[in-house]
Amino acid sequence: MLRIYNTLTRSKQDFVPLVPRQVRMYVCGMTVYDYCHLGHARVMVVFDTVVRWLRRSGFAVEYVRNITDIDDKIIKRALDNNEPIDALTERFIQAMDEDAAALGVIKPDHEPRATEHVEGMLAMISRLMDRGIAYAIAGGDVYFSVRDFPGYGKLSGKSLEDLRAGERVEIAGDKRDPLDFVLWKAAKPGEPAWDSPWGKGRPGWHIECSVMSEHHLGAHFDIHGGGQDLQFPHHENEIAQSEGAHGHTFVNYWMHNGFVRVDDEKMSKSLGNFFTVREVLAKYDPEVVRFFILRAHYRSPLNYSDQHLDDARAALTRLYTALKTTPAVAVSIDWSDPYAARFQAAMDDDFNTAEAIAVLFELANEANKVHSAQHAGLLRALGAVLGLLERDPTAYLQAAPAAAGLAPADIEARIAQRVAARKARDFAAADRIRQELLDAGIVLEDGPRGTLWRRG
Repeated sequence: MLRIYNTLTRSKQDFVPLVPRQVRMYVCGMTVYDYCHLGHARVMVVFDTVVRWLRRSGFAVEYVRNITDIDDKIIKRALDNNEPIDALTERFIQAMDEDAAALGVIKPDHEPRATEHVEGMLAMISRLMDRGIAYAIAGGDVYFSVRDFPGYGKLSGKSLEDLRAGERVEIAGDKRDPLDFVLWKAAKPGEPAWDSPWGKGRPGWHIECSVMSEHHLGAHFDIHGGGQDLQFPHHENEIAQSEGAHGHTFVNYWMHNGFVRVDDEKMSKSLGNFFTVREVLAKYDPEVVRFFILRAHYRSPLNYSDQHLDDARAALTRLYTALKTTPAVAVSIDWSDPYAARFQAAMDDDFNTAEAIAVLFELANEANKVHSAQHAGLLRALGAVLGLLERDPTAYLQAAPAAAGLAPADIEARIAQRVAARKARDFAAADRIRQELLDAGIVLEDGPRGTLWRRG
């Protein structure tokens, strides 16, 4: 049985969906004011893989990942650029879609935008006010009253006393408690605004996910996911809003992927170690980046460095080399096969892609040892479950990074020169050409079919 680590209970639990063989899942998506960074890439790839495995396991999955298209950062960036907000967000939504597609991420079933659901947000805020756990202050802001929701802190494990101890003593304006969070913001001059019972304004960040998830999946659903940084306060506040509004459980299983670190430091613009997906894809094949993300368990920290990406590229090359050496036949996965069974056990153990990929390497070694097209076929089929190993092996091995590498025609020309040198028994020249190509990252392999090449 599939077991999932539930952040809410801090334990692995058997996965039992609300409706047999159906899964409703919501993941917090991007705030579209800039290009996606590696943290976004990890969220997209991790939960894409979760959905792939759930569907492979026979579940009908309805997958929602939202888009935040109104936010303080979006407004500021649009003002800084002297650009309409709609133009800014559309530009970065397109860029996000391009990055996701490059990483092999399948589009969610629904991608709601915050600005499409303001009416629902107003309705939920009104319901919270009617239930006495939200209040308006002079000027038109509306806040959630944390002290009036007894379960606050259950996701993050934080007590109200500990949280208040870390807050400033003074409370700004008419806010009742420093922990109270905004549901509706009164309009400021020049900002986008919607009409509301409390005056013109716009929604707070947290309310949007409570409303969009309910709109598509209902007020109680199976899985909610996102990055570890969202666990508190965003997801804690989602629980407070949704359960406060409806009086029952919001989500059964909460999943959070670990942070991305750069050379063992947390990725941060202030530290100057911040990388966008596009910057990384300029140096590395997108499948290498996906493979790099999936080599680590999704809950563990992911340490980014050029060395780790180089290691991932070399490892993925070994798998593709096995498929080139022993061409695969198409196979349907027999889950009773020992390799497939171990792969399945790994994925059923909280989506342990690290262990599943270890099985792929064992299978590649066996395929090389016995030159079995069936083993190679199973390797390709299991890799495809993770969104890997679906390309022609030669095409992958000869693919150049986006911004570097000799063109294939140049490589073939140098190989032809080497062949001519060997025929002329000028072995020094032939060796020199091999070394020059190796220095350029091109590995030559002499065999019965002549000289083949790949990028090292």
